[in-house]
Amino acid sequence: ATIDFTASERQTKRLVETKGLGVTIGSRRLLEGLSLRLGPGMRLGLVGANGTGKTTLLRILNGECAPSTGTIERADKLQIVYFDQHREQLDPSLTLRRAIAPEGDTVQFRGRSLHVAGWAARFLFRKEQLDMQVDRLSGGEKARVLIARLMLRPADLLLLDEPTNDLDIPTLEVLEESLVDFPGGLVLVTHDRYLLDAVSTHVCALDGEGGAEFFADYSQWEQSRPARQREKSPPAESPRPQSQAAPPPPARKRLSYMEQREYDGIEQRIHDAEAALEALRARLHAPEIVVDGKALQQAYTDYETAQTEVDALYARWSELEEKAAAGS
Repeated sequence: ATIDFTASERQTKRLVETKGLGVTIGSRRLLEGLSLRLGPGMRLGLVGANGTGKTTLLRILNGECAPSTGTIERADKLQIVYFDQHREQLDPSLTLRRAIAPEGDTVQFRGRSLHVAGWAARFLFRKEQLDMQVDRLSGGEKARVLIARLMLRPADLLLLDEPTNDLDIPTLEVLEESLVDFPGGLVLVTHDRYLLDAVSTHVCALDGEGGAEFFADYSQWEQSRPARQREKSPPAESPRPQSQAAPPPPARKRLSYMEQREYDGIEQRIHDAEAALEALRARLHAPEIVVDGKALQQAYTDYETAQTEVDALYARWSELEEKAAAGS
């Protein structure tokens, strides 16, 4: 699959380019032959079922892990910001003012100096809230603080992994406006189809079997799904002559006893595995790990192993769900 996202008038502003990208985890092929080029103003939405490699692709673009095959080239001095709401932390003892503007009463946004009150107002905060401690803010307000800080970070390329989880409607609207206004490149993973439609200039659908297809928007991808499912279905057999007795229909494959037990407990296993993954992700940023090269390498190895386990669990869950549905 190949697509060129570089705007025609900005050919020299290529941010990231992949050629023949492939990802294999264990015996499972997630991606094969993916080639794309991202430039400023291009906003790519990644869609697909859980476990199809969306987060893995983000991490490859971010340089956290390497592809199994293919190459990836990044522009010189490229500034990438990877935003995962679950690994972003706010100091609860800080005031809103200091959470947004750590020093002084101004922030720098695209080369301009703005007063913190004006920047906070853009994210729906009132002036009288500036000296309120972060731990007194609601969940939606804390999410808005994270977005306000995100948009101040110098970046050529934003990589966003499920940024909309647990956001209220006003915060979603602020996020949408901020992303549409962002002049750099953007790759977005979210289950919020409305945000994808509003923000993305292109959509890339991953099938978890190596395939990737590109669409104009989420709706076009959704409309194509029934056709793709029919293509994957085996062709219907020619009708038999009436003189021949038709064989009895094959029995539906149901979950075995052990598979049913596995299916009943797999959601909890995924929850536990994702919790372990988050703990390992936090460990990567621990001060005592960052300064110790050997410990940092081991932490990355542990994180990669945990990510592989999460991907495998999602794939197994999908397999068991399909079998359970076929036997019902």
